[in-house]
Amino acid sequence: MHNPLVPETLDGWSLLHLMYRVRWDRLRAYSDADRARLADEAIGALAATDGGATACVQILGHKADLMFVCFRRDFEQLAQAQLALSRTGLYDLLEPTSSYVSVVELGMYEMTGKIHEQLGAKFKPGSDEFEQAFDAEMRTQEQRMAGRLFVEVPKWRYVCFYPMNKKRGETVNWYSESFERRAGMMREHGMIGRTYTGKVTQVISGSIGYDDWEWGVDLFAQDPLVFKKLIYEMRFGEASAKFAEFGPFYTGLQFAPGQLSAY
Repeated sequence: MHNPLVPETLDGWSLLHLMYRVRWDRLRAYSDADRARLADEAIGALAATDGGATACVQILGHKADLMFVCFRRDFEQLAQAQLALSRTGLYDLLEPTSSYVSVVELGMYEMTGKIHEQLGAKFKPGSDEFEQAFDAEMRTQEQRMAGRLFVEVPKWRYVCFYPMNKKRGETVNWYSESFERRAGMMREHGMIGRTYTGKVTQVISGSIGYDDWEWGVDLFAQDPLVFKKLIYEMRFGEASAKFAEFGPFYTGLQFAPGQLSAY
């Protein structure tokens, strides 16, 4: 049964972020030809089918050296990619530092309210007719938003990834706020993001029930200063200022998979 207090979501790519340190001390002992062979084998293992892709990112700072972001149709394909990489020669030279599992998500605060209102005027909420009509409308929305749910991985140079939560404390609890108030705050949040259209591509993924945080955020841009400006401005919105908690940030430079050997 569709709960009118719970915003619906549309779901797309399954995502797996894999962060590693490179054992440079051991890798230096390999010849150029051997390093090229290791890189080719790893990229072959991470090659995607069915429209998916793998992004390669050189991470800045101490948290990791290298991050692979796998975009796949489902968790089965994510598992295949992770296992295939673990069977390569390069994996023996990688030290896992972190990972993140999520699914690309489009929140539908305003649309959820509209659908409940429109269908509630025709059918009794909770009835079989209401539920069937609601499911049909959601399928229509999924088709309409397919390009955003199964987005092509942006080729922009700079990448920023971080996980986040909405606060669930005793005094400040996002989930105890009314639907209308939450929707209003998310509307304000989205309006800030839209002012950066053309400067940054944002991929939001849901991870409730999958990982330690509730959402993952991937940002892609041609200028890393955009990350700083966007996130700073958003923190003045009520949804972030009062209710957001942020995990570790990973920032780096994206390169084409074919350039792994050069890296």
